[in-house]
Amino acid sequence: MGFIKEFKEFAMKGNVMDMAVGVIIGGAFGKIITSLVDDVLMPLIGTVTGGVDFTTLTIQVGDASVNYGTFIQNIIDFLIVAFCIFLMIKGMNKLNKKKEEAPAPAPEPSNEEKLLGEIRDLLAKK
Repeated sequence: MGFIKEFKEFAMKGNVMDMAVGVIIGGAFGKIITSLVDDVLMPLIGTVTGGVDFTTLTIQVGDASVNYGTFIQNIIDFLIVAFCIFLMIKGMNKLNKKKEEAPAPAPEPSNEEKLLGEIRDLLAKK
């Protein structure tokens, strides 16, 4: 099998397409969470901590500037994204569990099964 043909089969599988959609939605979701952290939560946290703006927290080490405040903000961003994804997966698992728990209706017995049941009942009467 040629390399191009193999790659085409791989790329057209359902899981790869689902993953691509997930990555695109994840990127957009990440932007929303980043905005939530940067524009809503961090100003509130800054107010609680006495007006500290985390993005301006730095340490000078020689000529290098270590921006540990940005690192702290990115950690908070990650924790919020991870928590939101956890809640989404938990909700999806709950929905899938409900679908699995719903018993399928019993199929209508075939004519053969009906006849066998009648024969069984007649033999039981004798």
